[in-house]
Amino acid sequence: MPKKENIHQLFDSISPEYDRLNHILSMDIDKIWRKKAVRKIISGNNGESETAGQPLHILDVACGTGDFSIAIAGQMPEGSHVTGIDLSEGMLAIMDGKIRKAGMQDQISWMQGDCEALPFDDCTFDRVSVAFGVRNFENREKGLKEMLRILKPEGRLVILELSVPSNRILRWLFNLYFLNILPLVGGKVSGDKAAYKYLPASVLNFPDKKSFMKTLTDCGYREVSHKAFSMGICRMYTGEK
Repeated sequence: MPKKENIHQLFDSISPEYDRLNHILSMDIDKIWRKKAVRKIISGNNGESETAGQPLHILDVACGTGDFSIAIAGQMPEGSHVTGIDLSEGMLAIMDGKIRKAGMQDQISWMQGDCEALPFDDCTFDRVSVAFGVRNFENREKGLKEMLRILKPEGRLVILELSVPSNRILRWLFNLYFLNILPLVGGKVSGDKAAYKYLPASVLNFPDKKSFMKTLTDCGYREVSHKAFSMGICRMYTGEK
């Protein structure tokens, strides 16, 4: 697994071009995946929307430049709050600008910090979200257990992560794109070829759905479930405390 010091430096390095490249290289499909995850985050335990319900306290781990935090804040019940946490000051500086531009300073706050040592008391948050960041944890199990610790009883974890499709033809196309086109374009635009070699490799090295669901269960989560988006290019994992 990656060392957090290297991840910190990597994302600081690519932060100026991260958003532009992310949306170009994903062809904006990532926005659709986030919308689906937001619905799961704000829904009640019975599956119904909580947009008119009790306020939610939400922690967005590995929040990056804030796209997911802002998407959640735009749909959450009145009186709710999102706290974003990330290792990279460079990414957080961009998030801060987005929050101010959107006028969401009251709904969203952010802090620099480590997901493996979350600076919060036990049972603090109703929801924890992670979008495309779990594969970058140095110690994945430790991070997952920390997120479980700070969840309230019956609180929910929602994870979005890129994945290798099961279909053989799609997998071949996926590998062609991720191992050849993405590093070439990402490296040229960002000026950091190593970063855009690491990012696709981290997707290929991430556990398959059965293995990751078992990890969630072994870490203490209940009602662990999985849903594939875009034919398995992205997967949403959920678990409850």
